[in-house]
Amino acid sequence: MPVIKSAQKRVRQEAKRRARNKEFESNVKQLTKQVETAVENKDVKKLNDLLPKLQSMFDRAVKKNQVPANTVQRRMSRLTKLSKEAGANPYGTKKAATKKTTTKKPPAKKSTAKKKPATKKTAAKKKPATKKK
Repeated sequence: MPVIKSAQKRVRQEAKRRARNKEFESNVKQLTKQVETAVENKDVKKLNDLLPKLQSMFDRAVKKNQVPANTVQRRMSRLTKLSKEAGANPYGTKKAATKKTTTKKPPAKKSTAKKKPATKKTAAKKKPATKKK
């Protein structure tokens, strides 16, 4: 156990951080395993609930600099790909809709009125420089 006050504080801070990081990692592992089992069982409803929760958790961790952003992107990309293969639509993205046939309207007629030229702004007058003595 350290004797110096600042070293004692450092030990307390490290313990808090270690506990926070461990809790985060265990939660991520649990959710990831749940997602993987849902993919295996093709449980679309569960996948649609779990992936946004996991994404939210990862986003908060990135914001706190707990996890690198690229790591999160890689993991979420893989899990989302698996879930889409299982038939889930986790983020509510719509599939490409078919185009509706509409009658085209003729282009609007251009007005023949001339626009007024832009007015020039006058520059503010500068005061003459005074000599300092």
